[in-house]
Amino acid sequence: MTARIPSFTHFLATHAPDLLPASLAGLQLPAGGDLIKDLPHATTIVAAACERGVVLAGDRRATAGNVISKRDVEKVFRSDEFSAMAIAGVASIGLEFARLFQVELEHYEKMEGRSLSLEGKANRLAKMVRDNLAPAIQGLAVIPLFAGYDEETGVGRIFSYDVAGGPWEEHRFHSIGSGSVFAKSSLKKLYSDDMPMTDTVLACVQALYDAADDDSATGGPDLPRKIFPVVTTITDDGYRRLPDSESEEYSDQVVQSRMRSPDGPRAPLRTGS
Repeated sequence: MTARIPSFTHFLATHAPDLLPASLAGLQLPAGGDLIKDLPHATTIVAAACERGVVLAGDRRATAGNVISKRDVEKVFRSDEFSAMAIAGVASIGLEFARLFQVELEHYEKMEGRSLSLEGKANRLAKMVRDNLAPAIQGLAVIPLFAGYDEETGVGRIFSYDVAGGPWEEHRFHSIGSGSVFAKSSLKKLYSDDMPMTDTVLACVQALYDAADDDSATGGPDLPRKIFPVVTTITDDGYRRLPDSESEEYSDQVVQSRMRSPDGPRAPLRTGS
């Protein structure tokens, strides 16, 4: 007898609010923030538009204070056939966000008989981030990076968020997390418009390597343990996560090039004719 509710998070908020991440707002956290500091935190994420869509990639390290808490954490998640999200911040809350957002999109499609537009998906994720504002103020912050293939325009698009929701559309490329300033600086030198997908993937892996070179919370390719960045592509063919064998090939290419040039490839200086 309940009225049809196309938003799964709205449905939960009405009937089972304790299942939402925002329910943590009522917890009394100890003074000093030691509990928050010791929770695993995820970094760093990069995204870049390419010729047929967009690439979204993340390193694998999670830290708790100055300690490496996990070396092979997953930070990039499929949202639906043509979109994906990645998270930086408290890893456990971010995982709940990713799962809830997947169900949110599936629920809307089942209730309405059609999928949301890419911009509509970005706005739905913004509402979820905004609803988590109270826990974020207490230190349980999660910041997503959302990317997808826009079926209406035929291009890849990237959306970033602040702690109050956003969303903000980013053009060409973007990065979040503790190593983002180094990753974006790297992409400024390596990125060019309408890059082929393979070149874009390589540029993103180079950017993650540069972030790991200067940010202790970002992990580079771990060749002995066979741990490599998670790299995904979203194109008109849909979402695809590169298998570990492909990610290893890109990572090995970057590592071998750094053996010859530790500071990475040089960007060509272009002058007007």
